[in-house]
Amino acid sequence: MAPALAPAALFGLLIGSFLNVVAWRLPRGESLVKPRSKCPGCGEQLRAYDNIPLFSWLLLRGRCRGCGEKISARYPVVEAVTAGLYVLVVALKWGDVLQVTLGLVLVTFLVPIAVIDLDLKIIPDKLTAPAAVLAIALGAVLEPSYLPEQLAAGAGALIFFLLPSLIHKKGMGMGDVKLVAVLGLYLGRAVAPAIFIALIVGVVAGAAIIAMKGMSEGRRTQVPFGPFLAIGALIAFFVGDDLVSSYTDRF
Repeated sequence: MAPALAPAALFGLLIGSFLNVVAWRLPRGESLVKPRSKCPGCGEQLRAYDNIPLFSWLLLRGRCRGCGEKISARYPVVEAVTAGLYVLVVALKWGDVLQVTLGLVLVTFLVPIAVIDLDLKIIPDKLTAPAAVLAIALGAVLEPSYLPEQLAAGAGALIFFLLPSLIHKKGMGMGDVKLVAVLGLYLGRAVAPAIFIALIVGVVAGAAIIAMKGMSEGRRTQVPFGPFLAIGALIAFFVGDDLVSSYTDRF
């Protein structure tokens, strides 16, 4: 397992760099392939050695080599988080081909989904649709016996969120509904604790916002739920099955 962690970290950094591009360009309808990345200040295309994931930002101290414009710390954070999650997936799920594969793919989709939802308060179908197709395909190819649980969990999670959103128009957005269905396909029965964790984190975040801004302004503040679902899903991916087993064994 240990020899696989370094490649996982390196690959995660590279993918994280691409996910920065996805998070910025995809919701704006821009090509993910061209043109090359450029400085947001002077518009100069970044040289290859100034575009090395994480390290270039650190070496340049977060500024453009040409004009000195500040470059957002979000870029290295996304790269580092992606790499760290890749390492965790490989380290904790090593030996289970399906779980390692599902975990890496799940991380690859959840990172840009969370960033886009934070920025624009939308969850693009261009991410959730292929994520759903990949989950089903991977289950069918790598472990067909797991596919019924995937489909049941996806359908159950979809219904759990869809009904309240149809009854209460100001409830969850359809992007959240689709995302939670996708999470069911990746997590199976562990989607239940994922939803529970997401709700708890959301409540805590809401309470923190109200504490900082006051009741009136805090209640008017729109907070996207996608990042909370992403956090819940990632935690549940690693410990969700244990939580479900502990609950069912007790009751």
